[in-house]
Amino acid sequence: MADSVTTPPTGRREEIEVSPAMIEAGLDELYEGLPRRDCGWHDRQAAVLRETHGMNATLPTSPLYGKFEPVLDAVLRRTATPPAKKLKTYIDLFCGIGGFHIAATNLGLECVFACDIDEEARKAYQENFGLQPFGDINSIVAKNVPDHDILCAGFPCQPFSIIGSRQGFSDPQGGLFFEIVRIIRAKRPPAIVLENVRQLATINNGKVLASIKDALERLGYFVDCKVLNALDFGVPQKRDRILIVGTRKDIGAFPWPDKKVPMTPLADILEKNPDAKHFVSGKILRARREAHTSKHAVAIWHENKGGNVSSHPFSCALRAGASYNYLLVNGERRLTPREMLRLQGFPDSFKIVCNDGQTRKQAGNSVPVPMIQAVLERLLSVRG
Repeated sequence: MADSVTTPPTGRREEIEVSPAMIEAGLDELYEGLPRRDCGWHDRQAAVLRETHGMNATLPTSPLYGKFEPVLDAVLRRTATPPAKKLKTYIDLFCGIGGFHIAATNLGLECVFACDIDEEARKAYQENFGLQPFGDINSIVAKNVPDHDILCAGFPCQPFSIIGSRQGFSDPQGGLFFEIVRIIRAKRPPAIVLENVRQLATINNGKVLASIKDALERLGYFVDCKVLNALDFGVPQKRDRILIVGTRKDIGAFPWPDKKVPMTPLADILEKNPDAKHFVSGKILRARREAHTSKHAVAIWHENKGGNVSSHPFSCALRAGASYNYLLVNGERRLTPREMLRLQGFPDSFKIVCNDGQTRKQAGNSVPVPMIQAVLERLLSVRG
């Protein structure tokens, strides 16, 4: 009996019939002599084909692409998926300094693989967890990634962020999502947890998020997404992030965390005697105080892109690429590296092994540990 399949996430939804003969014959003959592409979705699919089935083929370019790509999907769906068991292991893609790692380890999960292109982040990760992350995800041979139960990935946010390029998949970093898809195709983990900025939900009128969900659903996952705020999980940082959770259909639907945790007072995470180097100049201090008067005894003063200053009894979102004076404690000093890590929920046992500038960048790129832990905990409640 022929498989009924749909075309890839290119906006088209054309049903075509793929016969068993087409599948069993492989795709070498279908692609022989067809024009080839050097980058993009087509090559990602071709890489999946080569790695999971050992076929020497390259996907054709449009318009022939729409005709033959469904054959690949049908081949991949014939790959047996083992039934889900208790979730015990995970991989940590785009791992940074280990926000996902701390959250997952707190729940008893074991990390079997990590990767990040940033050398300084890899150094901090290895020093704290004893695991040396792989480098560039583009160089990973998907079939060689260890088997795992949960794929975790806080994939690059710059293509979607309010202070980033906002070019979505047109940005080379935006296309890194399809490297995640490549690994999912090869390994078929029972569950997936992805994190990114909340703007991912609305960029390009929601089409980027729709493509992400479609790609995961076509791999056989139930997919749900929700914007969560770190403030609701105990840390004094207003950080809205979209979480995308995929569960294989033999596991079932995912229940989102539904309990809010009281916020830790800002004063509790601030250092008592910060180094003098963190205090701003008299010129900046005067400018801030002329622009704003705070109603809070302890506050983080925030200056937005337009130069407007506000203050809150919590921090606005840490940002790796923001101005050095973007956030000031009581308008007079910058956050210390330890304070920035605390705002992300990192324990004080986490070793700071990089300089202040690198740690500031790493904290801004990280994930709120308590928020990720709450999501993973609910996932384990489904199949823990």
